[in-house]
Amino acid sequence: MDLISNIRHLSLIFSSEIFAFLLAILLAPGFIKLLHKYKCSKQIREMASTGEIASIFQSLHAKKKGIPTMGGILIWGTVLIITLASFIPSYLGITNSSLISREETWLPLFTLITTALLGAVDDWFNIKGLGKSKGLNIKPKFLWLTVFALAGALWFHFRLGYDQIHVPGIGDILIDLWYIPLFILVITATANAVNITDGLDGLAGGLLIIAFGSFSIIAFAQGLFILAAFCAVIVGALLGFIWFNIFPAHFIMGDTGAISLGATLGVIAMMTDSVAVLPLIGFIFVIETLSVIIQLTSKKFFGKKVFLIAPLHHHFEKKGWSEPNIVMRFWIIGGFLASLGLILGLLASTGM
Repeated sequence: MDLISNIRHLSLIFSSEIFAFLLAILLAPGFIKLLHKYKCSKQIREMASTGEIASIFQSLHAKKKGIPTMGGILIWGTVLIITLASFIPSYLGITNSSLISREETWLPLFTLITTALLGAVDDWFNIKGLGKSKGLNIKPKFLWLTVFALAGALWFHFRLGYDQIHVPGIGDILIDLWYIPLFILVITATANAVNITDGLDGLAGGLLIIAFGSFSIIAFAQGLFILAAFCAVIVGALLGFIWFNIFPAHFIMGDTGAISLGATLGVIAMMTDSVAVLPLIGFIFVIETLSVIIQLTSKKFFGKKVFLIAPLHHHFEKKGWSEPNIVMRFWIIGGFLASLGLILGLLASTGM
């Protein structure tokens, strides 16, 4: 690939990211006012996942009552606008740099919007106080995610021919039909992991910027330039969102953002055959999820808590760490591990 082509592709990637950032920044103030107007505020959780009264959580987050939720609409809405708008100059023949590509962006864009709608329903149930847990019950929500992931798995395996994964240092490993349950696991796990992590101002947003930025670089290295630009658009939208989401947050992401971005991250990891490095690039998401699993398992079988409160970020919050300190330290750890995952992902892209 010559220098001019490289410059052209990089120009598309960075311009897409900048446009997404500026659009999100411009739309955010009015959108926040709209959320306040219609009282789209998240209700503080009353019950813990173990069935107990969530007294510790309530004491830690009582101050967040009244903060608008569903901020994820700004993120995926910006991505949708920029992606669709990029088709106009391409359609008019001005440029051929559309972000709509059957091979590279249809699947992640479809994933983003579809799962965002699921998250939006969950957020609306929470706002209105519907359901036993003030939101969609865990079973129907998980069932929908699983059905969606199954459809994606069947499409990837039978339609696109995906049947192996690449492990850096080892090479390609043929897994044939096992690709289907792996795909389902990755999509449902990443969607739920990001949702679990989205509990402090700026935490999930910053980690998602790191993750999608890493996959943008991996996609570029693999010659998937439109997908790299799509990841950059998500990064730009997240930067605009997090401008207003860092402590003290003006609004929060909500399930419509966390679930959809997590699921999309999983799909992109599968598309770039980088699932082996996903746990490193999304290390904090993994640790946060494990803390919940460990807590629930310990409570069920031993009747004891391992953490003061799960997930892990709330444990440190209960120990007296300030919210910005937890977020910044998790960003640092997440960024460091993601850089290692990125290096391994780039080595894999070169066939190593």
